Amino acid sequence: MKISIITATYNSKATLKSCMISVLHQSYQNIEYVIIDGNSTDETLELVKQHQLQFPQIEFKILSEPDNGIYDALNKGVQLATGEVIGFVHSDDTLADNHIVSTLANQFEKENIDGVYGDLQYVDKNNIDKIIRYWKSTDFNSSLLKKGWMPAHPTLFLKKEVYEKHGEFNLSYKISADYDFMLRILKDDSLKFTYLPKVITKMRVGGASNRSVKNIIQKTKEDYRAVRSNNIGGWYLIFLKNISKVRQFIIKS
Repeated sequence: MKISIITATYNSKATLKSCMISVLHQSYQNIEYVIIDGNSTDETLELVKQHQLQFPQIEFKILSEPDNGIYDALNKGVQLATGEVIGFVHSDDTLADNHIVSTLANQFEKENIDGVYGDLQYVDKNNIDKIIRYWKSTDFNSSLLKKGWMPAHPTLFLKKEVYEKHGEFNLSYKISADYDFMLRILKDDSLKFTYLPKVITKMRVGGASNRSVKNIIQKTKEDYRAVRSNNIGGWYLIFLKNISKVRQFIIKS
C-alpha cells in the first residue's frame, strides 16, 4: 500500500528539517512524499532538494508556485498524490515516532476502513519534547459531531477515494476549511473511521487559528458557518467545541 504524505511549505526553513526527517526516517518504505511550496524566497526548496538526494528510496513529488494559502496548497497536494492513503504533515509539525506510518498502514490493511485518526500533542515551538496541550481523541461515533467533538485534522489519514467522493478543501474558508471538510466526511454514514489510541502528530504551538484575537474571531465565525452549512448545529455546538479544549491543557499524557 502506497501512502502519500503531503507537506505544504512557504519560507519554512526554520522548522522544515525536523518535519521532513520525521517523514523520511519512517520504518515504512512505500511512501510518496509530496511537497507543495508556495514559491518560497528563503532556502526552503534547497533544503527539500537536499533531502531528496539523501533519501533516493523515497518517491518525491515537488511543486513550487504561488498559491492562495494553505488549503489551496493542500488541494494541490491531494491532486498530485497517487497513494491509496493520504495524510498531511505540516511544515511546523512532526510525526510522533518512526513507526507511525507503519502502524497506520497496518490499520488500513487489517480493517475495511476509510480513515484513521489518533491523538495530537501541541508542543513548544523551540522544544518539541515539551508538551503544552494534549488532544486526546476517542472512538468514532457520528453523534459526537453535534456535541462539538472532532478529531485532530493533522492526525487524520484517509483513503484517496474519500477525497474523490467528497471533494477538496473549500477555499472560501481561510482558517476552518479543515473543520468544514471533516464535517462533510464524518457525517457520511457510508464511511468507516477508526481511532488509533496513540500520539500521531506533534504540532508546534502558534498556528494560524490562534495567532491573534482577530484570527480567533474569524475562526469562530467560520466554524459557525461550517456547522450551519453541514446541518450539524449552531452557536451552542461552537460553545461545546471550544469548551472541550480546556481539558487539553489538563491532560498531558
